[in-house]
Amino acid sequence: MIQLTFSKNNIRIEHTENGQKIFDAVRKKWLALTPEEWVRQNVIGYLDLIKHYPTSLIAIEKEIKLGSLSKRCDIIIYRRNALPWMIIECKEMKAPLSEKTLAQALRYHAALEVPYLIITNGMYCRGFKKENNQFVEIDYFPDYEG
Repeated sequence: MIQLTFSKNNIRIEHTENGQKIFDAVRKKWLALTPEEWVRQNVIGYLDLIKHYPTSLIAIEKEIKLGSLSKRCDIIIYRRNALPWMIIECKEMKAPLSEKTLAQALRYHAALEVPYLIITNGMYCRGFKKENNQFVEIDYFPDYEG
């Protein structure tokens, strides 16, 4: 299991008459603050401020096709050549990092073949690297490979 350390200065939250909002620095817009969105925005901050992933190569809630179904992938990291490199599936903090969550990320991998899959509930991650046509669990969060 990989533990994340968040930067304390990357999250912007505002209180409105319609509830709390959180700022998405990648999409440059305010979103409803839900438990899963809190995790997603903290992970984005981790990718940017701690791991130094280029935010211009991060896609959030990107629509992908799984056969005839349209799904939204939480976070996709691209290489500089525009090929997908990593899929990150976010769950709220109370959610376990279960086989069901891994299966969801693996379905996304069927549409976007990537060398890395990460599932996270914000505090912890499970990481997987594709080796010899199968995913092997890793105990580190990969550095960006552009």
